[in-house]
Amino acid sequence: MGHTPWPFIAHWCRHRSRYVPWPFALWRTAVPVWSRVALLLLVLTSSARGDDPEVVPVFVPRQDGFASIRIPAVVVTNGGALLAFAEGRQRNADQARNRIILKRSTDGGRSWGQVTVIAEAGDRSLNNPCAVVERTTGTVLVMYQSYPAGVAERSDRIVPGYEGELVVRNWLITSLDEGQTWTSPRDITRQTKRPERVTTLAGGPGIGIQLRQGPHAGRLLMPFNEGPFGLWNIYAVYSDDRGATWSLGEVAPGALVDGANGRRTSQVNEAQLVELRDGSVRFNARRWSGQAVRKTCVSADGGQTWSKVTDVPELADPSCMASIIRQDDLADGGRTRWLFSGPQSTKRENGTVLLSTDDGETWPVKRVLCPGSFAYSCLVPLPDGTIGCLYEAEGTSQIVFVRFTLGWLTEETESKKPTRN
Repeated sequence: MGHTPWPFIAHWCRHRSRYVPWPFALWRTAVPVWSRVALLLLVLTSSARGDDPEVVPVFVPRQDGFASIRIPAVVVTNGGALLAFAEGRQRNADQARNRIILKRSTDGGRSWGQVTVIAEAGDRSLNNPCAVVERTTGTVLVMYQSYPAGVAERSDRIVPGYEGELVVRNWLITSLDEGQTWTSPRDITRQTKRPERVTTLAGGPGIGIQLRQGPHAGRLLMPFNEGPFGLWNIYAVYSDDRGATWSLGEVAPGALVDGANGRRTSQVNEAQLVELRDGSVRFNARRWSGQAVRKTCVSADGGQTWSKVTDVPELADPSCMASIIRQDDLADGGRTRWLFSGPQSTKRENGTVLLSTDDGETWPVKRVLCPGSFAYSCLVPLPDGTIGCLYEAEGTSQIVFVRFTLGWLTEETESKKPTRN
């Protein structure tokens, strides 16, 4: 472990009161240096062992002004603020005059501010917040789609193309101040949607990524699926100019198959992206049909083309959005880990976190985060080395945030039930 300046340790301990059994003032005035060292070792040992995850409610319908709140996404800004996004719905339906809403946390997810509406479009429904932080500038980018007023995603009233009230549009908003203010929406439909055949359109939901390695380092990538309903293909849109303009990648081959009834159907739906060590990119997609496991494919050219869609046997999927992230541990020699969260059951329950250290080839470590109801989720690596998970709990009746350590995840003891604030 590298050198950690004492001011940082003091700040860390001050905000980790559940690990420090006396007031912080005593640290500065009454604790000799040798005792500080001993305390530091105790704190770090406690973190290494792994502590019980702590659940904090974030979005609560009615209380936060909406009949239903669903579809979580979360990112951490360059300054360390957590931004949690969701759909604020007027009723419990996918298209219900939804708004895109936000809450911020400046203490690592232990508390959250008031709900803010960051995008609305009258009677049209806004769906699928998908966020990414551009590392160089710190700009936060959020894509979402707008659906025709009073029209559900499965409706055959939705038409292809770019013009008219019955097309699905793709929008982008950005923030330059850690999510405190946002630009007016910019219509990027023509850059991110094919003109023929495509009716439905969905980004993520969840997060995009920015490539770190290879010839496309710095590229922003957003995951998408396109319809018609039930005939989805997955693809990426990408930007090499920090989000000023966007290009459309090819769809992954093999997504469409013959169903049990002989009709054409799709294997995939909502999807997320993760970067491999060599700079190539892997899709991790929700299963729509076929074996009840996650679906995947790989791009060697920065998301422009993809290998054929295949199964991920180790990751069960009852047909639910899930999350996958890469964590580079600088304190562990830059070791790369992938973390996955999703319901490991035949139902949307038994929310489990799995860990891979070989670019997703195997998932030898797993632990139940929430044994009960667990639907859509979004993982985020936090600045202090812990991991956060924003997920739909209690039958999607609320969205909560939980943070856990790698020590907790890798403990060989029986899973501990998270404690609620």
